[in-house]
Amino acid sequence: MLELNAQSIGFLIFSAFTIGGGLGVVSSRNLIHGALYLILSLFGAAGLFVLLSAEFLAAVQVLVYIGAIAILIIFAVMLTRSLTRLGEVFNKQWWLSALVAIGMFVLILVGVILPVFSGMDTSGVSPNVATTIDLGVALVDGNQYVLPFEVASILLTAAMIGAIVIARDNE
Repeated sequence: MLELNAQSIGFLIFSAFTIGGGLGVVSSRNLIHGALYLILSLFGAAGLFVLLSAEFLAAVQVLVYIGAIAILIIFAVMLTRSLTRLGEVFNKQWWLSALVAIGMFVLILVGVILPVFSGMDTSGVSPNVATTIDLGVALVDGNQYVLPFEVASILLTAAMIGAIVIARDNE
């Protein structure tokens, strides 16, 4: 039977983010909306990494991949302005983004700052956590993660070539 605790609720929420974001990517016709759905999906994957006690991979997921999607949005706006169908500069839903920004601020306040002032012990590290040296060796070891690492680099190269081709077609 499924036990309803904080981990299972977190798993359900992050799984919904990942699956919902993936469905939004493949069903969205707008390039900017597709990129935002991809950010949502990658955020859900980072949350699943946290639940698996892989905090370093979650941080890399957020910093590298979600940062790369932000760069993708910049390229999409600069290079493919005709594909985005952006007609007006002022967005009528500015209050929704302000609400999300306030919600994220409160989440950061509760999750990061509040445990420090409440006296929680944040210095304890699990003995099962790998060091960055172990992660670096795992990325280049032929028996571990070198193949997914190379596939990701080929995928990013193909995306850059695709952006160049799209930019040349619009000239």
